[in-house]
Amino acid sequence: MFVVNKKQSLKLWFMKSNLSFAIVGCGRIAQRHAEQISNVGRLVAVCDIVEEKSNALALAHHAKAYTSIEQLLANEPAIDVVAICTPNGLHAQHTILALQAGCHVVCEKPMAIHTVDCAAMIAAADSAKKHLFVVKQNRFNPPVLAVKDALDKNVLGKIHSIQLNCFWNRDADYYSNSWKGSMQLDGGTLFTQFSHFIDLMYWMVGDVKAVQAITANYAHEHIIEFEDTGVATVEFVNGAIGSINYTVNSHAKNMEGSITLFAEKGTVKIGGQYLNILEYAAVKDFSFSDIPAGNVANNYGTYTGSMSNHDKVYQNVQDVLTGGGVMKTSMQDGLKTVEIIEKIYQSAKQS
Repeated sequence: MFVVNKKQSLKLWFMKSNLSFAIVGCGRIAQRHAEQISNVGRLVAVCDIVEEKSNALALAHHAKAYTSIEQLLANEPAIDVVAICTPNGLHAQHTILALQAGCHVVCEKPMAIHTVDCAAMIAAADSAKKHLFVVKQNRFNPPVLAVKDALDKNVLGKIHSIQLNCFWNRDADYYSNSWKGSMQLDGGTLFTQFSHFIDLMYWMVGDVKAVQAITANYAHEHIIEFEDTGVATVEFVNGAIGSINYTVNSHAKNMEGSITLFAEKGTVKIGGQYLNILEYAAVKDFSFSDIPAGNVANNYGTYTGSMSNHDKVYQNVQDVLTGGGVMKTSMQDGLKTVEIIEKIYQSAKQS
């Protein structure tokens, strides 16, 4: 691995590499991964336990199709990177298999649904001396980057409090004939819908010291095995406090995804449906300017999800593996998101 300067690194982002990729899990998000892989390398193989899905994705991208990760890894020893796009509860198992086979891994969010599994994934990556990338594409939203830069430069001063609002719609059809809604494979609304929001809260404010939470299932009884609504108050290690309000019961469509920071020198709110708009900013002796437009949200047909920044994720993968770049999201960051979500759920069980 060699080191390049920033100018060379940026140039590498737009040059196709010789990296070979495989995708495990051929659902909707896998389509997004396949598109972006084609811009930075070659998609060699895909697998899914549903043969029709693996065949369709393989045909669209001139790749080989398999029906198990074990079969794929045994027959494709030259794969450089495996993208894990399987249900949440299988991320750890599939990531560890790929790492043990000598591949780097790009793991979809959430990293896993238990911190003990995240720790095992990190240990496997360290043992194999391979990179484990965790997809946190909302970190690349332009207003998020602008506010994070201001925080890093101490423009806002000490953060006093944070308000996180996640108001989306997921109806019965969304969960029909799907692993989504299962405690074993999904894990909970905070894992599948809102782990990106928890990640950004951690990224901006820091680690969480204590949590008090209440959750309930109001509109999805007999449909999902966990909550559809939750409220949590959090105390951060740095002394700040925060509130998290979330639901998938917003009528008919997604309403809001926002983070509001109240700090010593200013107040800012990143809002819109997907943390894609700087809705409010009042900062002492400072103004945000020239924030570029971001990518559109991921469109899954009957619903939309978080911002479509997988191009930035794969640019970072290429930069790290071929140009000595720095990972934008560490394995430890992925674990911290899961750890905070576990704290919220553990508190809710005790309330």
